[in-house]
Amino acid sequence: MEADLKVGIKDKANKMLGYHPEDAKLSKSYIAVAFIALLVGGFLGLLQGLNRAGLLELPTWFNYYQVLTAHGLLLILVLTAFFTIGYFYATLSHNLGGLLPKVRKLAWVGFFVKLVGFVLAVIPILMNEASVMYTFYPPMAAHPVFYIGLALIVVGVWLCCIGAFIQVANWRKNHKGQHVPILSYFATGVFVLLFFALMFVAVEVLFMIIPWVFGWVDTINVMVARTLFWAFGHTLVNIWYLTAVSAWYVVVPKVIGGKRWSDMLTRVVIIALVIMNITGGFHHQIIDPGINEVVKFMHVFMSLAIGFPSLMTAFALFAVFERTARRKGGRGLIGWWKKMPWGDVRFLAPFIAMVAFIPAGAGGIAQSTNQLDQVVHNTMWIVGHFHLTLGMSVVMTFFGISYWLVPFISNRVLTPQINRLGVIQTWIWTVGMICMSGAMHYVGLLGSPRRTSYTTYGDHATALGWDPYLMLLAVGGTLLIIGVILQVYAVFNMMFFAPKGETEFPIAEEEDNATKTPYITERWGLWIVIMLIVVAMAYVIPLTEFIVNAPPGSPPFKTW
Repeated sequence: MEADLKVGIKDKANKMLGYHPEDAKLSKSYIAVAFIALLVGGFLGLLQGLNRAGLLELPTWFNYYQVLTAHGLLLILVLTAFFTIGYFYATLSHNLGGLLPKVRKLAWVGFFVKLVGFVLAVIPILMNEASVMYTFYPPMAAHPVFYIGLALIVVGVWLCCIGAFIQVANWRKNHKGQHVPILSYFATGVFVLLFFALMFVAVEVLFMIIPWVFGWVDTINVMVARTLFWAFGHTLVNIWYLTAVSAWYVVVPKVIGGKRWSDMLTRVVIIALVIMNITGGFHHQIIDPGINEVVKFMHVFMSLAIGFPSLMTAFALFAVFERTARRKGGRGLIGWWKKMPWGDVRFLAPFIAMVAFIPAGAGGIAQSTNQLDQVVHNTMWIVGHFHLTLGMSVVMTFFGISYWLVPFISNRVLTPQINRLGVIQTWIWTVGMICMSGAMHYVGLLGSPRRTSYTTYGDHATALGWDPYLMLLAVGGTLLIIGVILQVYAVFNMMFFAPKGETEFPIAEEEDNATKTPYITERWGLWIVIMLIVVAMAYVIPLTEFIVNAPPGSPPFKTW
């Protein structure tokens, strides 16, 4: 009773005082690093696009493959990891009565460990000793310092995961029988996935690649290394997706003046995405030799299974849109769309991101099927699909979140001017991404390969036929860098220069007549055990086969 009273007083005090300044400082630091990475990575992406279109010849001391590796590292690892952790730590603080001091310390230690790791990884890239691209698996081998840097990034993220688990466990201990607030529930799912997915890449880097690049062993089992990488890489994509989905389910309904569809459905979707996410990594290796067809079919099924919670999400969200619009007087089959707040960037950006996920998800299904994947696998199609998924569905949602999260943690407000700038930025980003990813998809179908700089293959007619689409790619990339500059300006304006004031952390309430959520959804121990069983089903047999009947090992190769 006394403990409950103390917790209640603490929660009320936290609510009255607003966001804890120490927690705000932590989240602002994470968000600032994320958007600095976006700015630098965006310019590198522009250089890449102009080179790929044949419009720019990069110098030998900073070539296409260095740019590609740095671009991938900054946007795929730094931007996403720092934004996700900054966003969810702000959520945990706001939802759960402020971060515990030891949790805050873990997050800060993780912050600096990741920064050191990032610097270590970048140095060999700049020295042209690590042009192994984002998919850093053997037999290409970078300088050992590159992998040590990656290992430190993993350790830093793990510390943040452990901090989040401690924070949630502390809240549950003091709120027995209650459901964890929904956004913190999303955070729990994301950190569970991060924690376990990183184990695969940690084993790959620490126990296979580092001994190999230091020369302590002569060869490496390429099949095992690639499989471990994609068990991590496949999950990472869906961690981004789950982070974006959290805003779609919880924040967007509040922004439009509506309510959440169903708390139970939301938690079931989160559980399903956690259980089924790590499996499916083999669909990235669907045309690799040496993998049993039965295993490939199983992973295709598991990859496609993720479509079910995605369809549930689409149904729930569009139902919320329609109900809210009709409550506001919207009429007719499509007339209610006019009631949506199209001029509010907090809605517009995540809404376009949701719509973009329809073709992005369809492209993913194409790549999960054997015959279709054989057509597109090593082409620019894959690059287009990746940019549509990450650049539109995920990053645009991050942009939308920033327009309320940054003012919230900075004790400032979103001004009409920045909102208008955000709307303009959203449309520029949308047009740019449509041009770039659309051109990539189409030129990939025509056979243009990925992971190569510009070449006409001796003025071959087929290669020359790709040029108009590559020009469109460059136009899209140019529009995107304009979007990057506007977005970064908006973020730092809201962080340091916008008028002081209070901004709401938008969390929508559940519909009044929603079904009661069963408490079993809180049994994370059970869901993690089921997840591990599914992971074991997917990976134990093939990895055992790769080790027992190992193919000839490979020495390190430097192909650049």
